[in-house]
Order: sequence, then structure tokens, then C-alpha cells
Amino acid sequence: MLLPAIPDIIRDFNISYNTSSWILTAYLIAGAVMTPIAGKLSDIYGRKKMVLIIMIIYIIGISIGGLSTNIYLLLVARVIQGIGISMFPIAFGIIRDKFPKEKLAVGIGIFSSMFAAGSVIGLAIGGSIIKNIGWHATFFTIIPIAIGLWLIIRRLIHDSSDRISQLSELETNRSKYCISCGKVIVASRFIPIDIKGAITLSVAIISFLLVLTYLGENSNIRSIEFIGFLIAGIASLVLFVYVEKRNESPLIDLNILVDKIILPANIIIMIFGITMFMVYQTIPVLVRSPQPLGFGGDAIATANVQLPFMIIFLVLAPSSGFIIAKLGNLKPTLVGSIISTIGFFSLFLFHSTELLVAVNLAIIATGLSLMQVGGFNIAIEATPRKFSGISLGMTVVLNLIGSSIGPAIAAIYMQANQEKVKGLIGSFPSSAAYNGIFLTAAIISIVSIVLVIIIKRRMMSLNHTTIGQS
Repeated sequence: MLLPAIPDIIRDFNISYNTSSWILTAYLIAGAVMTPIAGKLSDIYGRKKMVLIIMIIYIIGISIGGLSTNIYLLLVARVIQGIGISMFPIAFGIIRDKFPKEKLAVGIGIFSSMFAAGSVIGLAIGGSIIKNIGWHATFFTIIPIAIGLWLIIRRLIHDSSDRISQLSELETNRSKYCISCGKVIVASRFIPIDIKGAITLSVAIISFLLVLTYLGENSNIRSIEFIGFLIAGIASLVLFVYVEKRNESPLIDLNILVDKIILPANIIIMIFGITMFMVYQTIPVLVRSPQPLGFGGDAIATANVQLPFMIIFLVLAPSSGFIIAKLGNLKPTLVGSIISTIGFFSLFLFHSTELLVAVNLAIIATGLSLMQVGGFNIAIEATPRKFSGISLGMTVVLNLIGSSIGPAIAAIYMQANQEKVKGLIGSFPSSAAYNGIFLTAAIISIVSIVLVIIIKRRMMSLNHTTIGQS
């Protein structure tokens, strides 16, 4: 609902394109950090209880968003909203418990299609609300829906009946034998939460994104600000790796991450997030910028241009699950990577009209839907079942990190390449900005094709090794 309003927020708060990217980025970073923490809390206190608590926090966030009078208050609201992202992996955990392994891809596809369904509804309704009432109203209209959903979950959703036995097993696994006293010491059933990892990861992501933001507005790489952000990012990243290696319950399990199959699969998921959110940040500005630099459209026109992208996701996301369940993970993921790459190159070459942009976005969505479900499924199936929850949470975190990078990349091009329109105050992104964004997305997409080929060769090598040992 908020995407078509990005140009309005830029105008109302008199902010740069780089600053506007934080409307999406702040939301996604908060989600990336809170997702694994909320997942562990749900293991302790129950999934239903955590979803209800997170939804209350989300409702507070959207209420503050509707009352925002400056960019800083809006970003605070977006961070609080971002905590709400952490409810989705918990909800997926419920789905994972109910689906057998052979139908898990179908479950992922259906689950993913709900994001697309929400996007379709949000764009269609949001464009009208923004045009007729204003962007603040997009927040207020969600409040009664969220409260109603909270009441439904409280009444109808139940935690898995085997949660107590899972906690008992966890407690047993964490028990240790004391040699000096000759007794078994039972560890606390409370799973340690990696607060240090969350803090260092947050600082690292924010610092590197601030580096990108600064580069978009200033070219002086010798300035104190640039050097400070860069040093902070590197230092916090090194500290994060150190903390994670020493933590018994890390935010990101580096041992699992560096697996020959899981690592490239997670990079594919990151590429999915980067390219998708480059689109989310760019298209509203392109459609609503004045001619000849843009299409001169309104919020409704922005929604209409992006609707094919969302509708394709809505249709293909569950279908992708069925396709992958029948054909395996690799072929559909490779085809999806190729299609999305072709779509981005086509968007780079042909984006002179709203129709051309909408058609190319539909092509891109076709590829990304296959790529997303396939990448997730490759990572899950390559992980031993006892570590599947950890691996899934890690994949979601990396997806959100990639998504937070996408708007920053797009904003750099838009801030660095601007022109004035005769008779209007201010500058707007030029054609060079959009060319740079779409070409960069296309090049990044090529990397996903290479990664799928690498995964295929490694899986073949592992199969040959297994056969040789047997």
C-alpha cells in the first residue's frame, strides 16, 4: 500500500532519494534481526503466543506510521513494523510441521502466494487511498484488519501438541554430565538468544548501507563520515563472525552457511531480494516523475503498472511449488533465473511506456517466483532435518538482508543522475538512472544462473561420491 506513496513522502518531507530508500530498508533490517530471535522465543513460549505479541507490536508500528509528521518518526514506525516480519517464519514453522517432506514445496508455494495476494490487494486499494485521502490513511486502514486478524488467531490457532515433547527433548540434549560430582546436570530449557549477534549484525548492515547512502550523495571517499561508516561496518562484521563462532545458539550458523550447497542457494535467495526491492523502489518514482523523465502518472497509475508483477506472483508462486515437486529443484530454479535475467535485460532496453514496463515486470515475476521457491527448497533439502529450523531462519534473514540492499542500490543511481524539468521546482531521476538500475539488476541476475549451475555440479559430484563409497 505504501509503495505508490514513496514520491509523495519524498515531496512532503523534502528528503533525498537516498533517504527515501530507508522507508523500505529500515523495515527490512528490523525484520532480518528480529526473525531468528522471535523464532527462538517461539520455541520457548509457543508459536501462537509469539505471533500474538508480535502482531500487537506491529499494530503499534502502523499507528505511529499514520501519525508521522517527519521522516524520523516514520522510520521509527517502520522499524517497529519491521518486527512484524518475524511472525512469518513462525507461521511457516506451523506449516512445516503439518506438511510431509514430499509436499513441502507445495506448502512453500501456497504460503508465498499469500504475500503476492496481499501485494495485489495493497496496490489496488493503496493507490486509490493515496490519491483520494493521502498516504497517512494507508496505515490507518490496516489497524482494524490487524486487530480482527489478532482476534481470529487467538481463537482458532493452536500450538502443536508435540511442543512439550520437543522441549523435553531439547532439555535432554542440553544436559551435561559432571565428572567431579558424578551427576547429570540438566541445563535450563530456555534457549540462549544471541543478542550480541543481533546487535553486531545490525550495526554491520546499517553501517554498510550508510556507506552506500553516503556514496549516493557525496563522491568524497576520503571524508570522515565515509571512512567512519566503512570502519564501523568492517569492525562490526568481524566482531559478528567472532561472536557467532563462539555462540552455542548463533543468529547465523556459519558451519551450516558455508555448506557447498546451502551457501550458493542462500546467495540466490539474496539476489531474489535485491532485485525485487530494486523494482519496488524504482517503479513508483519512474511512473510518477513528470514527463519526459517519467510517465507523469499518479498513485493509481503506479499501482496499475506494478499489478501484473504481483498478479503473476499470486498465480505462479503456488504453481511453482507443484512444478518443483514434480521436476525437482534445479531445473525450475535454473529456468526461473534465466527468465528473470531476460526480463531485466528487456526492462533495461524497453521501458519507454507504462505498458512496456508492466509486461517486462510480468516476465521478471515469472522467473523470480520459480527462483524463490526453488532456492528455498534447495537450502531446506540440503540441510539435515534436525537443523532445518536453524537453516530456514538463516535463509529468511539473508533474504531480508538482500531485500534491504536493493532499495539502497536503486537510490544511489536516482540520487546521482538527476535532471530538471522546465517549469517545475526540483530535480528528478534521469533516464541514465533507470538504465543503470535495470542493467545492474540484469547483471546481478546472471550471477543466479551461474550459482544454479554450480549447485548442479556439486550435487552431481556428491552423488558420484556417495555411489563410489557404497
